[in-house]
Amino acid sequence: MEQARVWVDEAKETLEAGAYRSGLMAVYMGYFHAARAVLFRDGLREKSHICIELYLEDYVRRGRLEEEWTLLFHRLRSARHIDQYSFGAPPTEDEVEYAIGHAEVFINRIERLLRETEDERK
Repeated sequence: MEQARVWVDEAKETLEAGAYRSGLMAVYMGYFHAARAVLFRDGLREKSHICIELYLEDYVRRGRLEEEWTLLFHRLRSARHIDQYSFGAPPTEDEVEYAIGHAEVFINRIERLLRETEDERK
């Protein structure tokens, strides 16, 4: 989770500098590192970014995680993918601020999920 928070801090710095594309990439990496901690804890390693999203959806199906968190991860993963691999419009300041504003809550929720499900995966 420390890595996740470091990336979010970098996103804040790049946002302040007006580097919205870099800010989006950095904040997404914060979400990514938080979410993949669940896979690591469960003894898995992701092979793609969508793997993490699909794995979290299993926790939603089992009633252990609210769907809003997988939807938020999906939204950021998609925005990052579009920005990195297409010629679409760059992210706006508002989009990056929104992602940063929800990052700490997302990270905290994933930490809580890890605590609540610790005994289920042993």
